[in-house]
Amino acid sequence: MATTTIETSVPSVSFSTSGLAVPDEADILSGRITDFSTALGSAMSQDLSTPQGQISVSDSAIIADKNDQLLAIVNQINPDYASGRFQDAIGRVYFMERIAATGTAVTATCSGLVGTIIPAGSLAQDVNGYIYASTSAATISSDGTVSVIFQNQTAGAIACPIGALTAIYQAVPGWSGVINNSAGVLGSLEESRANFEYRRKESVARNARNMDGAVLSAVLEVNGVLDAYVWSNRTASVVNKGTTNFHVLGHSIYICAYGGSDSDVANAIFKTYNPGADMNGNTTYTVYDSTNYGTPYPEYVMQWQKASPTRVYFTVNIDSTLNPPSNITQLVKNMVTTVFTGGYEGIGKARIGASINAGKYYAPVISISPDTVSVLSIEISLTGSSYAPSVTMGIDQIPTIQDSDITVNLV
Repeated sequence: MATTTIETSVPSVSFSTSGLAVPDEADILSGRITDFSTALGSAMSQDLSTPQGQISVSDSAIIADKNDQLLAIVNQINPDYASGRFQDAIGRVYFMERIAATGTAVTATCSGLVGTIIPAGSLAQDVNGYIYASTSAATISSDGTVSVIFQNQTAGAIACPIGALTAIYQAVPGWSGVINNSAGVLGSLEESRANFEYRRKESVARNARNMDGAVLSAVLEVNGVLDAYVWSNRTASVVNKGTTNFHVLGHSIYICAYGGSDSDVANAIFKTYNPGADMNGNTTYTVYDSTNYGTPYPEYVMQWQKASPTRVYFTVNIDSTLNPPSNITQLVKNMVTTVFTGGYEGIGKARIGASINAGKYYAPVISISPDTVSVLSIEISLTGSSYAPSVTMGIDQIPTIQDSDITVNLV
């Protein structure tokens, strides 16, 4: 049987040690015109307005589009660029699953009779009707109050501004009041590409023991935990760590987390931290080793710091002479919040102990309407009065954002 050889002047894609290379669209078009010239004769007009020219242009667009799709697929193999189901597949290699949805978490002050136990799962309601459940049990202290973390039972980036959580939804004897003096840490409908990749990198240390990275990875995987920070003081002296000068004991491990139940966080720490190391923080929980021993089980007191929600203020100055959209103020606030919470592609969310740089917000804000939005300046503050190009959170602080803390000026 005779074989047919198909030849074309269109450059092909090529694989090499540096990856996939595809030809420029101009070279593809030149190749298709050459193909037609070979078939129809050298006297053929190469004017793109002719039928053969139009066919060449269409063919080139189709080939270039398929090449772009091939590039996209190849790039999905790289964890730095993978997204969607491809990123999920890479996560499965690390025994990771994307966090499907989280509700906004907020720290509230509960008041009532001294000694009253507010059970885990106790319900409160905000002014918009959303129901929040407490993540762990808490006991009202001698001053008649206790700080409790509540999580919205509706997933998503639902704002809970200061003073919004005000009603007890399900009565508990001895519990008389609830109010949040800090804004909630926004949840999400699905873990973003950037946040998933951050957690994947940290998960490399998951199977290790006695390492900060192993503890951090384990705590970040706890259901309901929105952020965590881990650092070991390997000296014999107390170290004042971070911008808040948090006292970290000598030869100790410092663990900070926000969200999740005390039981889950404590067990995650127990499985990965350095045995015998001293610990720090405002929260303790007793863990029992029921895996390696029979009753009575050995008990271990795990200790960590629950992060304090800390307000972050933004001032954004927009050039008014370019006639930005009429609702530019709200659009800017929405964009700043999106970037802040890790919802903008390529920019990680604001985290415990990390710097927040204004420079990362310029391009996203301009992208609202590149032709009409020009950013004159963006500044950030932790006080609402003294602004700078960047701020750094303490290792015991988790940053929060709310619309009222974002000021947009048309200049």
